[in-house]
Amino acid sequence: MKTMDRLEEGGSLVDRAVRRVREHMRDQDMKVGDTLPGEGQFATELGVSRAVMREAFGALAALRLIDVANGRRARVGAIDGSVMGTSIDHAVATAQVSVAEVWDVRRTLELRTAELAARDRSDADAAIIQTAAEAMASATNIADITRHDIVFHQAIARASGNALFLQVVRSFEPMMTIAIPAAWETRHTEEARSIVLKRHVEIAFAIGDRDAIAANALMDAHFDQSIGAVL
Repeated sequence: MKTMDRLEEGGSLVDRAVRRVREHMRDQDMKVGDTLPGEGQFATELGVSRAVMREAFGALAALRLIDVANGRRARVGAIDGSVMGTSIDHAVATAQVSVAEVWDVRRTLELRTAELAARDRSDADAAIIQTAAEAMASATNIADITRHDIVFHQAIARASGNALFLQVVRSFEPMMTIAIPAAWETRHTEEARSIVLKRHVEIAFAIGDRDAIAANALMDAHFDQSIGAVL
């Protein structure tokens, strides 16, 4: 009867166990890296089996909310944009959202991060952004261009000073590995491709010069000229 009561109160036992662990982290004001009580302690508190708690911990680990490693207790996990990236990739693959919709969101975010990066970047941030742009310009194959392009956009998001912007931009990485080469293929001349590479350098310089208006406008032009070609 107790088990049925618990099921009726709010979903499966595993769901309730997951909620309880999350409540514990919030109620105890836990931070990244803090150690959680063991599965046994939660199982006793909730009146469930250790198998239920093991499944709950596994679900939380899959979402990167906790970090579980052999030989030590579970710890509070750090925010991880890859989880959101998996969800977005699934949504596109199952036709719940379109690539155009994802890129519309990305465009909106990246114009804002470029503006904030120009305003708030550190010297180290500016150097990383500049280095990534120059590495793109000197790369000899699309795989390297794609890799440096991803670093470039994530560095801008990091320089914005908003950790959530960085994680959302990180979530676009799986799609960027496909979209960047696809956009590159629409540029049939060296001149057309050099314009795309030059735009990244111009954005980097605008951020380095702390010119927020120019950084925003150049990022807007970048999406018009490169990403827009594949939508």
